[in-house]
Amino acid sequence: MIVAIIDGYTDEPAGLGVPPYIGLYPRYAYGAIKKARRDANVFYLTIDDLRATFEGEDGIRTKNKTPNFPKVREILEKADVIIFIGGLHTPGKYLSAVPGSVEEVAKFISGFNAVKILGGPAFMGSAKMGGVKITTRELKFAEEVFDYVVYGDLEAFLYDYFSGRDLDPFRFRSYGELQPYALLGAEVVKQFPGYPEFVLAEIETQRGCPKAMGIGGCSFCTEPVRYPLVENRPQEFVAQEVEVLYRLGVRHFRIGRQSCIFSYMAEPNGRVPIPKPEEVEKLFKAVRSAAPNVKTLHVDNANPAVIANYPEESRRIAKAIIKYGTPGNVVAFGLETADPKVAKLNNLNATPEETYEAVKIINEVGGRRGYNGLPWLLPGINIIFGLPGETKRTYELTFQFLKKILDDGLMVRRINIRQVVVFPGTPLWNMKDKVKTEKHKKLIEHYRHKIRHEIDLPMLKRVVPVGTILKDVRMEVYDGDITFGRQFGSYPLIVGVPKRLELDKYYDVMIVDHGLRSVTGIPVPIDVNRESSKVLKWLPGVGKKTLAKILAKRPFKSEDEFLNLLPPDVRGLYKGHVKL
Repeated sequence: MIVAIIDGYTDEPAGLGVPPYIGLYPRYAYGAIKKARRDANVFYLTIDDLRATFEGEDGIRTKNKTPNFPKVREILEKADVIIFIGGLHTPGKYLSAVPGSVEEVAKFISGFNAVKILGGPAFMGSAKMGGVKITTRELKFAEEVFDYVVYGDLEAFLYDYFSGRDLDPFRFRSYGELQPYALLGAEVVKQFPGYPEFVLAEIETQRGCPKAMGIGGCSFCTEPVRYPLVENRPQEFVAQEVEVLYRLGVRHFRIGRQSCIFSYMAEPNGRVPIPKPEEVEKLFKAVRSAAPNVKTLHVDNANPAVIANYPEESRRIAKAIIKYGTPGNVVAFGLETADPKVAKLNNLNATPEETYEAVKIINEVGGRRGYNGLPWLLPGINIIFGLPGETKRTYELTFQFLKKILDDGLMVRRINIRQVVVFPGTPLWNMKDKVKTEKHKKLIEHYRHKIRHEIDLPMLKRVVPVGTILKDVRMEVYDGDITFGRQFGSYPLIVGVPKRLELDKYYDVMIVDHGLRSVTGIPVPIDVNRESSKVLKWLPGVGKKTLAKILAKRPFKSEDEFLNLLPPDVRGLYKGHVKL
């Protein structure tokens, strides 16, 4: 039996599966099939493989690292079952991979005779941008294209399907049932285009929202709609999966797939669950024991209300994340708005006061700079525009909140601004006529621009000042003569280098300039005798006159000979970073 799993990439409130991330769904699906049918020949394909095949290339995987990988068209022609995994619930901007939709994949697979199964969050719809409302027409289209649309857990359905059991597309699995699927499914990573060097594995720790269990979920969020009960995955299960992936060569992990890492194993307590730092530390200690030489060990979401209301417990948790993790880590705070009236109407997580306090606490514990050039642990802030109840004052309150963080000398790694997406099943679905994205379109654009220029830019200069050396930046894509790359991590900073560098190679990079959400960097050591003037002109302290002197006096015979041409106040930046 031949099975094709097509990964259209997923992005949800509590989980990411866009390369270089390999998400949960394809791994679990692969494992469930193998558990049911050991003889099944299961191929992992991406939406990019299909685009290359059907939009002009020869059908051979363009970034394939797997020897003798068959042509994509050949796999699909022979497949007995084709499984498509997709769904964007928190759409963003992606550097080197673009998620696919049901409509797109339907064009590619409709002509094949295989049984077609749709899994992942796509059954609720997908949004490639904010400010949209998912339509029932879109969801009906999925039911017309696919033989089965899975509304529960895809892996549970696939195990039943390949075992010949009765089928229930709404069935959910327990963590006990999941574990063999997760362990068997780890080997699909060997078919991931970036394997083994360029893959980051998302690891599930919890599903459902502890806050939603107490007082209901945020109006727009799909997490409590899909998973109304909170389940915590046992530490030993998490560590076992990490160990299998680690043995397969994976060195980058995010302990994610949760709405709040500080609420892992927490005691229910209405709006704000009571954290258990000993349980969180046990989790990260087990993970680090399973992956001792890990290169990236990060987290994802955190509820700032938990941190603010339980500061001592939260400090212990943050220290444990730092102790066992790696620098450059980010906990994303879902503030969404600083307007208390909008927050109440939409049943949001935290107040501005709680979020500010949480930002302070994380800065105190995690603000020191780590060995990769970034602070160990910083907060991120999520903002959503277009929520019901918004007025012009709403946007100003949110701006002033962010400005206070900046003015008080605190750091946030990034501010994520989205326009709300209305999904069926969420409380917002019944409030969709009150969504403000169209009515406030000009206001939204004005304040997005204002935040980017007046908050993001100076904040980025604080987080990564000129002269900062970012270690192990992987170069990913070209844009003209600029090469863009990122470190591995939860929310990696995009670095643009003003020259063409070899892709899929790591570089240490000195930060020389700042954009609104990205930075410009120069690889170090700097080859001052051979580097082009187009690159040298970016160096701090190198104006037109200094550049002319550098070019005239090359080749330099010593570092000091080069440094003496520079202003005294910048010479320290280059000490030890000059190549002759």
